[in-house]
Amino acid sequence: MRVVIDTNVFISAALKTESVPGQVITEAARRHVLLKSVDVEKEVLETIERPRLAQLIAPTAQSSLRRVLANAESAQITERIAVCRDPKDDKFLELAVNGRADIIVSGDADLLSLHPFRGVAIETPAAFLRRVGG
Repeated sequence: MRVVIDTNVFISAALKTESVPGQVITEAARRHVLLKSVDVEKEVLETIERPRLAQLIAPTAQSSLRRVLANAESAQITERIAVCRDPKDDKFLELAVNGRADIIVSGDADLLSLHPFRGVAIETPAAFLRRVGG
């Protein structure tokens, strides 16, 4: 399965590695194709480096997250999309469409309200784990 993961799931996973979002990252990285774009990767890395968050994220969790992102498959964004209520979330839709994703995993109501988007499922972390048997 080709998977796009929203920044909020990455950050939740980094804050608490044994959480449902943490399990999603582990599952996606080990058994599926995790997709990234330049914009998504940049947002995740910049977010975990914010001083307020950086002090809450264990160095091992930061390293693990960086490793997961480094190993993710890059997708070239050639088709731009502008449909989400929050324009900052369009980058996840762009990644899903351009990367031929099967699913977007997000806790963001603006994205979840679009399920499905052009045949791509948009589900919460818990729903993703139920789907894959995790």
